[in-house]
Amino acid sequence: MAYTTVITETRGRVGIVQLNRPQAMNAFNTAMLTELFDALEAFDKDNHIGAIIVTGNEKAFAAGADIKEMAEASPFQMITEGRVELWDRIRGIKKPVIAAVSGWALGGGCEFVLSCDMVIASESAKFGQPEITIGIIPGAGGTQRLARLLGKQLAMEMVINNRTLTAAEALHFGLANRVVPVDGCLEAAVAFAEEIASRAPLAVRMGKDAVNAAFETSLTEGLKTEKRNFYPLFSTEDQKEGMQAFIEKRKADWKGK
Repeated sequence: MAYTTVITETRGRVGIVQLNRPQAMNAFNTAMLTELFDALEAFDKDNHIGAIIVTGNEKAFAAGADIKEMAEASPFQMITEGRVELWDRIRGIKKPVIAAVSGWALGGGCEFVLSCDMVIASESAKFGQPEITIGIIPGAGGTQRLARLLGKQLAMEMVINNRTLTAAEALHFGLANRVVPVDGCLEAAVAFAEEIASRAPLAVRMGKDAVNAAFETSLTEGLKTEKRNFYPLFSTEDQKEGMQAFIEKRKADWKGK
């Protein structure tokens, strides 16, 4: 597809979506949100893709939402236009989504990062929810995902007192998986994604689903989800191939079946 606000490319089995509104620090407007999720869904349906990266540029991953679109909106307009509901589409992506973050990830940008499965942050990355400074609060999952990930106290400070996390702090508190140099951020994310894409595809999908269940259910229900995802894998060709390859001390040849 031809996009105007995002750029897509593939590197081996890795799909890359780059946010491309540099004149607005990659602030999310409706057009870019729509194209972003369209691109993610296209990669998700592509059997040749095993993992997906979303990135911005060195100055900003995404510096929030496009305030000009919302400044004069009424509650009714916000509800009927379904802008916030667009974000729900990321929950339907079955393949791992990795955020490669340099510069600012603020507001909606931070909320999108929180929605991803893993995060590679460059040393310049900064994460925050500054909505309080314009008289609102996060509306695309920020309050809930921050509280689950970082705990009440730090999430509260970020939401109601505009606390910003550096890349080092994000790593310390568990928001990021790796911190890397700015000029190697995307390359590090691609290497990370390639490693994930080399795994058994069905097991990766089931593993992602099971881990996500831990954040949305009780331990009892989460364990049930884990078992529901674990047992069916023994009916797959990949399980037989993987275990036989282990026994024979060779590299497995995954088929995604």
